[in-house]
Amino acid sequence: MRNGTDPAKRILRRGFLTVRKGLTADDVAKAADALAARALGLPELARARTVAAYVSVGNEPGTLALLDALHARGVRVLLPVLMEDNDLDWGAYEGEGSLVRVRHGGKMALLEPAGERLGPAAVERADAVLLPGLAVDARGMRLGRGGGSYDRVLARLERAGADPALVVLLYDTEVVDRVPEEPHDRPVHAVVTPSGVRRFGTARA
Repeated sequence: MRNGTDPAKRILRRGFLTVRKGLTADDVAKAADALAARALGLPELARARTVAAYVSVGNEPGTLALLDALHARGVRVLLPVLMEDNDLDWGAYEGEGSLVRVRHGGKMALLEPAGERLGPAAVERADAVLLPGLAVDARGMRLGRGGGSYDRVLARLERAGADPALVVLLYDTEVVDRVPEEPHDRPVHAVVTPSGVRRFGTARA
């Protein structure tokens, strides 16, 4: 189920990652504030009691301001814990002080929740899932980083009959006409960028 095997996807990933590397700290901070404001206005998040999210790293579109705002609202925020097989366990976010930096092999260090592990199935109880990505296309198809972790999450949700709102957080230039698609890929409901929100055919109000 790893989507990292598609050569077209690998080429696209390199291009998007190169652009992200060129962003300044100020670019990333301004985009993060705008993203949080846009995302907090989503009806899917306004009515959510549990949101599965993630902690941005490097020059990814920033999520910490959004996580803190959701937590302050009383929303239960679940954050991923990367397991050895690239699947995801989950833990609750209790504020920035509850995060620990974890390095998985030679990969980039991740900020993960320090508390109790809730199990991979915890995501099935989320009302909305915020997905990392590198791009999304006009159909709502998401280009991930290629590790397959979120493909497993989406497959787990489908098997469980869970139907949370699926939302990707991106920079404006990462919404494109089309990305390569594989049989296991699933469309998202909406993408949030600093300049606005775009919904797709699977979106719900």
